[in-house]
Amino acid sequence: MPGGRLTQQERQQIALGLADGLAYAEVARRLDRPTSTITREVMRNGGPTAYRADLAHRATERRAHRRRTTLPRGQGAVTQGHGRDDEAVREYEEAFTTLLMQQGLPKMMARVLTCLFIADAGSLTASELVQHLQVSPASVSKAIAFLEEQGLIRRQRDDRRRERYFVDDDVWYQSTIASARGIAQVAETARKGVGVLGPGSPATVRLENIARFSDFISESIFRAAEQVREILYTKPEPSPDGNGEPGSVRG
Repeated sequence: MPGGRLTQQERQQIALGLADGLAYAEVARRLDRPTSTITREVMRNGGPTAYRADLAHRATERRAHRRRTTLPRGQGAVTQGHGRDDEAVREYEEAFTTLLMQQGLPKMMARVLTCLFIADAGSLTASELVQHLQVSPASVSKAIAFLEEQGLIRRQRDDRRRERYFVDDDVWYQSTIASARGIAQVAETARKGVGVLGPGSPATVRLENIARFSDFISESIFRAAEQVREILYTKPEPSPDGNGEPGSVRG
């Protein structure tokens, strides 16, 4: 299997494959590349409907140039220390960003969220995000506003009065609960449609099935989120004899 970066010829083959409606796995097979490489390449260069080989190749060259000239300053916000392979960290960061984009997050929001996930400090400021991602403050501000609205991050001022942005366990729990509530709303709306359309019609049967399915999924998510939170974030409660026994105090 060939290693290294994609060549311009390979990018042209990717573009041709997309135009022919080929799946990423098939394009990867023809190029003898991992499917994840093709997926990441397409998603970070406009997606399957907007991918262009020449633009993707130039964008890659620009990113490589920026890394050579600015990375020593920018990488410190997220990846410094611990004896890590910085290139492997960057590859992982891109892969995680691509995954979030595939699940519906816009590109900048996915990049910011990934940075927060992998930050050892547990949080980053807006200026640290700008420095690491090499984007404008306005882009980071817009992404932060979106992620806050979705319940995926929270903000807090530090001792220097700077706003810091966090992705912690409780935020992820709250986001999961919000998702479950959204699914429950789908069930409620579908059920209202049954009353509007009347019993017995194909559309009514369809809406009833949507309502039942959504009810089951939302209730399952609620239960699972509560159970996992209780199991993972319960701290031992000291017993009278001083030995730590599992207790019910939630961290």
